Amino acid sequence: MACKRTTSQQPHSNTPAQTDARARLNHSQKRIASYLVRTEHTEFTEQISGTQPAQTSSDLLKPHNPQAPVGSSDNPSFEILTLANCITFARLLLTLVFLVLFSLKIYRIPALICYIVAAVTDFLDGQVARRTQTVSWLGKIMDPIMDRVLLVAGVIGLVVTEEVPVWIAVYVIGRDMLMAYGSFVLRKHDLPVLDVILIGKVATACLMTGFCDMLIGYPQVNGLNLTSLAAFPGFNAQACAVGIFFIYAGCICSVIAAAIYIKEGCALLKRQAARTR
Repeated sequence: MACKRTTSQQPHSNTPAQTDARARLNHSQKRIASYLVRTEHTEFTEQISGTQPAQTSSDLLKPHNPQAPVGSSDNPSFEILTLANCITFARLLLTLVFLVLFSLKIYRIPALICYIVAAVTDFLDGQVARRTQTVSWLGKIMDPIMDRVLLVAGVIGLVVTEEVPVWIAVYVIGRDMLMAYGSFVLRKHDLPVLDVILIGKVATACLMTGFCDMLIGYPQVNGLNLTSLAAFPGFNAQACAVGIFFIYAGCICSVIAAAIYIKEGCALLKRQAARTR
């Protein structure tokens, strides 16, 4: 009993350092709880150490809705040999065949057939994937890449045959590199890639139409004779295919689309930075 009285009579006092540490711990716990409620995930290590855990390839391929059926747009699968992906690979092969044949300048008609088939089936792989519920991560990555490869191949072919000026090729390739870098930055910060907007689709449609018409070379129209510069076909005095004006329209629309993408991407990055403070 004496021992118990001695123990109970010992005062429980905290040093200033212990009090400060306890206060900081309580504050950290409140911050962590608030963060979990706000973001609805358990990646609280960044709140404790001030750093985010290293991302793996699986972190970059997170579905928008894990509860959705596998193979849907919100929860793509990791399948490779699907019908939609085979169509995408076939389009890529046709594009490469076109570039070789068109550059030789003696197989223009077969080259055009390959290019047109690859272009008009742009919608097919996506439709097949969605209707058969076989949307895959590979398809979501390859589909926009395939569109870019098709455009770049057409531009390179026309530059090789000296039917379009070099600055158009530099512009198209540079724009695509910028968009690819933007997508990489978003994925690096664990953010979803931006969806294609309407004006972006219009830009792609105008460019595809223009390049296809330039590849065919018909119909021909007289130049507007607004300049003497050879770098602006259609605006000088020389006759050219009407498709060059679709290319100009596509370039203008793509500049607007790029500005919108950059604005939306920066907004996503700012919101994420604000959440992690």
